Amino acid sequence: MRAWIADEVDAAAAAELQALLDAGDDAELALRFAGPLTFGTAGLRGPLRAGPNGMNRTVVRRAAAGLAAWLAATGRAGEPVVVGYDARFGSEDFARDSAAVFAGAGFEALLLPRVLPTPVLAFAVQHLQAAAGVMVTASHNPPQDNGYKVYTADGAQIAPPTDVEIEAAITAVTSAREVPMRGDAVTVLGEELVDAYVSAVAGLVGDGPRRLRIVHTAMHGVGTRTLRAVLDAAGFTDVIPVSEQEDPDPRFPTVAFPNPEEPGALDLALALAQARDADLVIANDPDADRCAAAVPVRGTWRMLRGDEVGVLLADSLLRQGVRGTYATTIVSSSMLGAIAQRHGVGYVETLTGFKWISRAAPDLVFGYEEALGYAVAPDLVRDKDGISAALRLAELAADLRAAGSSLPQRLDEMAAEYGRYATDQVSIRVDDLSIISDTMERLRATPPTTLLGQTITVEDLLPDADVVRWRYPNGRVVVRPSGTEPKLKAYLEVIAPDGSAPAAADALARLRAEVSTALGI
Repeated sequence: MRAWIADEVDAAAAAELQALLDAGDDAELALRFAGPLTFGTAGLRGPLRAGPNGMNRTVVRRAAAGLAAWLAATGRAGEPVVVGYDARFGSEDFARDSAAVFAGAGFEALLLPRVLPTPVLAFAVQHLQAAAGVMVTASHNPPQDNGYKVYTADGAQIAPPTDVEIEAAITAVTSAREVPMRGDAVTVLGEELVDAYVSAVAGLVGDGPRRLRIVHTAMHGVGTRTLRAVLDAAGFTDVIPVSEQEDPDPRFPTVAFPNPEEPGALDLALALAQARDADLVIANDPDADRCAAAVPVRGTWRMLRGDEVGVLLADSLLRQGVRGTYATTIVSSSMLGAIAQRHGVGYVETLTGFKWISRAAPDLVFGYEEALGYAVAPDLVRDKDGISAALRLAELAADLRAAGSSLPQRLDEMAAEYGRYATDQVSIRVDDLSIISDTMERLRATPPTTLLGQTITVEDLLPDADVVRWRYPNGRVVVRPSGTEPKLKAYLEVIAPDGSAPAAADALARLRAEVSTALGI
């Protein structure tokens, strides 16, 4: 403990820990030193606080040094490493420290010019042919958190066993103070990199209708400027921002959680859309790698589920003749598989997370996960991208509007063709993570025998993933711990083969009640 304090690179953090030590606050010190912040496939993510079990400059310098050592050991010494950051507390300091560490280790350290969306960093890795990329962000986590996401040379998030190898290299770093740093050797990239991203994404859509009024919220994040540039370049100019959430603010003052999926997060956007007679609401999470959408339905507004947006985008791409492999995850709707089969294209179902989706197939042309993540152009951004997804959705909405149709109407047409695939989610947010592990253990030991009166087949995906799946003839349930939040999630799906919305809604409500009981909610 005293050795860590002596090695602190931030005087304020050292003083914070020393004060806890002097006060004899054993409980808080035990929390701060419970162990190092785990480096996993999402990189680092945790609360902003001093000590090895938090996000702070000492932890970040050690992480950057470990990543640099791993890159050198894998034959990438001296190559470019690009670093980006969002507008969260500490993000710019963490990014500049990281870039200085990479420069000190002999790499060509490239720093994005300002706060930018995560997809711009993922784009930059491929565009600049970098050995790796680092994005300092905690995405849609609460304001007291930050994180450190790592991309490999293919532009995708790291996947096992790379995470374990990098973690071992971080552990081998004995002193943060002794890590060589060369801030003077860091190259701050110009706006040309952002312009290249905007041009490439805007170029995804061709000529077509552009009459569409869009309300957009950046959820106090960094998406506004880049999204508007892309939409403007593509010809979508009738865009109304939610002014209270338009500019970056790391406090996220107008929302309980800065996540478009959370209840109430879109209230301001929906009220503005109603007042301004909009055609579409688009919401990005704070780092703009996710995209949520809401549409008007008979005088009110309805948020589209991630699965609905996913199949709408896939259907649109296929009708435009985009051939290749379409991918989603085990917790997303199985409707994408039915669509792919009908069109005679490749389909892959992966474990949860874009680290798997992005590597689903060499000819991947589209991938999505139900948690509002979409890759509509993996050749440009091999990760979820809320900016390009928003553009593709705007294109589709404008095309349908010009034809006298709408996004909800297209969903009904697809239900008539493929059956009604209705999805929902039940989740438990906890303060004590042992509740999640105990519940998973109980579900494995005593799973339900039936759902909706139908016998189920139980699948346990251990050791590949901490996931249990219950299948029955017209649907499934998948239960897993969240990878980024203290939540246990159950993903529900029912299929009404005749496309009936009332039948699907009734079955989904009954399934939700049965699963809630099984989870102990």
